[in-house]
Amino acid sequence: MQTALFIEQLLNGLQLGVMLFLMAAGLTLIFGVMGLINLTHGSLYMVGAFACAAVAAWTGSFWLGLIASLAAAAAAGAVVELLVIRRLYGRDHLDQVLATFALILVFSEGTRWLFGSFPLYLDIPPLLSGAVSLPGGAQYPLYRLAIIAVGVLVAVGLWLLISRTRLGMRIRAGESDREMIGALGVDVATLYTLVFALGAALAGLAGAMVGAIQSVQVGMGEPVLILAFVVIVIGGIGSIKGALVGALLVGLVDTMGRFLLPQAFGLVMNASQAGLVGGAIASMLIYLLMAVILAVRPRGLFAAQG
Repeated sequence: MQTALFIEQLLNGLQLGVMLFLMAAGLTLIFGVMGLINLTHGSLYMVGAFACAAVAAWTGSFWLGLIASLAAAAAAGAVVELLVIRRLYGRDHLDQVLATFALILVFSEGTRWLFGSFPLYLDIPPLLSGAVSLPGGAQYPLYRLAIIAVGVLVAVGLWLLISRTRLGMRIRAGESDREMIGALGVDVATLYTLVFALGAALAGLAGAMVGAIQSVQVGMGEPVLILAFVVIVIGGIGSIKGALVGALLVGLVDTMGRFLLPQAFGLVMNASQAGLVGGAIASMLIYLLMAVILAVRPRGLFAAQG
């Protein structure tokens, strides 16, 4: 039974990691290509979750809701880039932080006005509602395995996009020297809008998929945004590979720490104290991991070369 529980927590860590990757991949693209600190990314995660929940409730189809989450988040991202973000590229990072923080408030109050203050609930589709048996006899939700699979597919798709397509070539070039690609005839403004919309769509997808195992509510994106920033700092700003490795590290360290540390402290203290002390230390583990990695590699594990 202990083996099954360990495997279950390991899979939970992988599921958290790939969800964070969906958030961090778009965030690191936006930061790497545009040099923009985008606090609005968590709000786009929320937009995807609410769009999926609303459309699924209206149509009865989770899959249509999933498509709607991608479309709504990408559209919201494109509109935000065109109306607000485009005016911030030449400004310093403090202006970017203040403007995108203001957008968090706009999105939160707008969502509350549209959907109310009560959480929405999104049902897992029947196709993915079962469970699979783990070694040791425990059951693990099929839907969580599907989230892991989606994260892997998105990682492969992004790698192919960035490394094998003309758009990916322009994204890499824009990250290295935006003035030069502008001089060569590339429409940099349109490229930035596409990158922002792509990042927003990935955040919306993460919100929609997680919305089926959590409640969909106003402000749900802010805690995830903090973890996504930790991921890109660990992995290296502008690196998709770094976002993937960093997300998996954060997901596994956080989940396994919360599982193993109380048990370890339980060897030397009573269960109540062990749970309290172990839980407190586990909540700090990812930040300690970030500090150690930055002490050794100040630009992150796979910092994009520029």
